[in-house]
Amino acid sequence: MTDSLLLRDVEVEGRRTHVLVSRGRVVELGTDPRSHRGDVIEGHGGALLPGLHDHHLHLNAMAAERRSLNLATDAITSPTQLGDALRNAAGDGWIRAVGYHESLAGPLDRDRLDEWISDRPVRVQHRSGALWMLNSRAVREVSSALDDSPDVERWADGRPTGRLWRYDQRLLSALPDESDEQRSALRAVAARLRSRGITGVTDATPDLDDAALDMLTAVHPLRVHVLGIAPESQLPPGFSRGPRKILLRDHDLPTYADLVALLDPMGHGVERRPVAVHCVTRESLILTVAALREIGSVRGDRIEHGAITPPELDEELAALGLCVVTQSDFIRTRGDLYLREVSPDDQPYLYRWAGLARAGVRVAGSSDAPYGDVDPWQVIRSAGARRTRTGVVISGDEGVDAETALTSYLSTPEDPGGTARRVRPGAVADLCLLTRPLVDVLRDPRADWVRLTLVDGKVD
Repeated sequence: MTDSLLLRDVEVEGRRTHVLVSRGRVVELGTDPRSHRGDVIEGHGGALLPGLHDHHLHLNAMAAERRSLNLATDAITSPTQLGDALRNAAGDGWIRAVGYHESLAGPLDRDRLDEWISDRPVRVQHRSGALWMLNSRAVREVSSALDDSPDVERWADGRPTGRLWRYDQRLLSALPDESDEQRSALRAVAARLRSRGITGVTDATPDLDDAALDMLTAVHPLRVHVLGIAPESQLPPGFSRGPRKILLRDHDLPTYADLVALLDPMGHGVERRPVAVHCVTRESLILTVAALREIGSVRGDRIEHGAITPPELDEELAALGLCVVTQSDFIRTRGDLYLREVSPDDQPYLYRWAGLARAGVRVAGSSDAPYGDVDPWQVIRSAGARRTRTGVVISGDEGVDAETALTSYLSTPEDPGGTARRVRPGAVADLCLLTRPLVDVLRDPRADWVRLTLVDGKVD
């Protein structure tokens, strides 16, 4: 490809036109195709959109999942099948398994895992991503990384149970170096994202150190907006710094005073960095809203997940200018479990969208991949349907149309749920070309309609 590219006969905002791209920018709409001497892509009337942006996912975890045993499959539905899957895992070293939920075999600890496999180190990640469960062989191998915090669950005699909460970064020092495999997997993750029209992502992983940040450069040329990095961290090209990620541990919520200090560490009216606060329970959201009311919100403050958002908070969320970055597709993938496990009082408020928007709260769609399906078109469908796998609709009045959900994927990483980016002269040429006009795609949103993706004016 040359520096100049003509996208001929594409639909932009409902009008068929030609779009000239040069040196990473949209140069002109309505270009005379006869005057162009560079590369040409025939659009055949397909919609040309700004590249989609997933406002909340976890890149390193997505890559690691590709190298892991997935327990969330129809082929593993009993404790016996779980044990067989662990024993038959490929290789002879560490076994990393993901997607576990207690509905499969109940709570896991080292003793329970030892019943299935004891001659290889095993670590199993809970579906939520918050908990690792290790067998005894694995506990011994990572013993140097286990601290005295409540995140290392222990029995009464002081021995670790093998259950580690929010321990990803702290485990790394005691695990084998698999950086080459991880970089390769990240490149595959990037290709998968681009194949779905995604040109940028917000990585919501907390506490990314410089090594983890450097690892993420393997997803180049995707744009990466990062929440979990320190202010002094140097950003690689193509990366931007977002609000500071605050992870509220639902099994160990901070006191109100501690949360205020966490959100506003400088205090005394000093301008603070915006925050992105992980809230998946009613209690954590109420606590966060109260703390932000006291210290005052700043532009860019956001709520991650908003898994349970009672309507009595809507007015205050809007008044504080908070954005809720939500995951509608969890209604599809987890809704049947929610109906069994979540309090009936909270079920109507799961992953709300339309009601929040009516109250003036900005809402943005996202995947939370790998804990959710990364396909933005599936998320868009679920945002409207709000239907579980067994067909139960949860709070159907919270559904939004496909155009609303798609528009949130077109908003900037700095303002999720805000104004959509546009294909216009001067804009960065991060673009998604579909095979059909937009009105057809919105009737049936599917990744199949994505023909190609351009990042910085270059085809994937």
